[in-house]
Amino acid sequence: MTRPRSPASPPNPGPLIHMDFDGRVWPLAGGFGRYTRLVAAAAWLPNVFVALGFFSDKLYTAIPEHQCPEGPTLTGGPCGDNSTVDNSSCSGSAGYQSRGWLENTIVTQWDLICDNEWKVPLEQICNLIGWLFGFIIFGCISDRFGRRGAFIAALVVALPLGLALSFSPGYLSFLSIRAGFGAALAGIFLSFYIARLELCTPGHRLMITMIGGFFWLGGELLLPGLAVLCLDWKILQGAITGVLLLLGGYWCSRLLFPESPRWLLATQQLSRCKSELCQFSKANGVDLGENITDRDSLFTEIDSFWEVFPRPRYYSLCSIFGTRLIWRNALILGFSTFIGCGIRPCFARNLMVLGGSVPYFLQIGSEFLACIFLCITVNHWGRRAVLLICTILTGFCSLLLLALTQYLFNGASIAISVLGSFCSHAMVMLSIFYASEVLPTVIRGSGLGTILGISMIGRAALPIIVLQQRSGFFLHHVVLSSFCILSVLSLLLLPETKRKSLPDTLRQGDSMRRPPLLLHPTQDSMPLLHHGKPRADYNPDSYARLAISTKKMIRTGSKSGEENKALTVE
Repeated sequence: MTRPRSPASPPNPGPLIHMDFDGRVWPLAGGFGRYTRLVAAAAWLPNVFVALGFFSDKLYTAIPEHQCPEGPTLTGGPCGDNSTVDNSSCSGSAGYQSRGWLENTIVTQWDLICDNEWKVPLEQICNLIGWLFGFIIFGCISDRFGRRGAFIAALVVALPLGLALSFSPGYLSFLSIRAGFGAALAGIFLSFYIARLELCTPGHRLMITMIGGFFWLGGELLLPGLAVLCLDWKILQGAITGVLLLLGGYWCSRLLFPESPRWLLATQQLSRCKSELCQFSKANGVDLGENITDRDSLFTEIDSFWEVFPRPRYYSLCSIFGTRLIWRNALILGFSTFIGCGIRPCFARNLMVLGGSVPYFLQIGSEFLACIFLCITVNHWGRRAVLLICTILTGFCSLLLLALTQYLFNGASIAISVLGSFCSHAMVMLSIFYASEVLPTVIRGSGLGTILGISMIGRAALPIIVLQQRSGFFLHHVVLSSFCILSVLSLLLLPETKRKSLPDTLRQGDSMRRPPLLLHPTQDSMPLLHHGKPRADYNPDSYARLAISTKKMIRTGSKSGEENKALTVE
């Protein structure tokens, strides 16, 4: 007589409680030990290379001093900040005189002045569109194939396109290749940003991210010197591509850029997660012991959450629309990033009166101070409070310039513009960092990529206005100033992430609640929902393990009963 088959078990939906990666798994692998710090530090260097590619567009599109046949002399700064003049009578080019760091740009090569001057902002818009789609596409790739997989794909695209850009035969081919190159650079930046963040413990996340911001500014500072050495935009582009070739070391060596164990665990890829954790443990000097199944083993905490080996589970950006709070937090921070990037040209415009290279380095100085300000204040006052302060000050400086520009002397106008540039840059950096802490690991790549893409839309506002003969600059300033003040109310809805672990699942991301505005530094829960001190005899993890063990015993007993019954029948 045939033995009856046991009913098929339902598919495993994953653990019903949160796997505390920062508190339990990561410390067993050495945590933020020697090797982990080395990997995080190695992830800073690519910011320099990507910044060279991002800010090179300012140099490529810088309009040199020239004399129009029937019009006045047109001048442009070394980084492409062109003066506003009436060139309706211009019909051609004549006698360039380079005033920037490059003697030959795409403007001088293809005569993008006078009647063709509209092609300069068009190129800037296409470049930013490339970055926009790059952030979104490679963000989705990082959630499906991992942070390392997204980096490799972006580098494979960036190297040939960067080389092809140096040999662009014409303006139209330059537009398409430039957009693709920008998309690949966006993927490189995003993959390193997320991988670096997911290696850090809660106390180190801010400092590691801000140091990466200093390396980004280092690339911006290095660019003028590199341009003076190259003199031609094609040689400069070749040099940038050659520098990107150094990132091949991160591809060849998994020790420099390993896959994120946090992402592997969140997507239920246990075998790969254990392999990466073993690598981190050995490199951090942690002894795993002879038997990895011992009670004190690294993998005990992982195996206790799954009854059977689970299948990998991936999430797309569309998953965010099924959440209760994650989509709202992402929308608020995306709106804040858009405002901060869009309003910066309003401050930079008042700095153009200084002329030459002064505005370029003055903005870098304000960005440097903004990074220092965030390093000092955010871990002490919290993410939400500092973002509120930066947003309020940005809106206040913007309104001052709108209302009092005609009555202020140049020194006061420049001082307000520098302060506004400082606050807006701090607002953008903190909004992006805040979003990376609010978004769960399973959709952090696509969610943060979308927010960074929105920031590119804000940056594209100025070339769009220039393309329209600067007719809407005042309205643009008024609208963004109003949005800046209104966004303060929405920022009050955000949760506080200081000293908290990164959310890994959608359920945990939805559990992050908004604290009161006036909250004690050590209090993280809502006062009205507080039920007194927790019971000393209650441990949710112990009860969860008891439930799992009980379920296994019930299934084992049921299976044994069925086998005994079958043997009796036989």
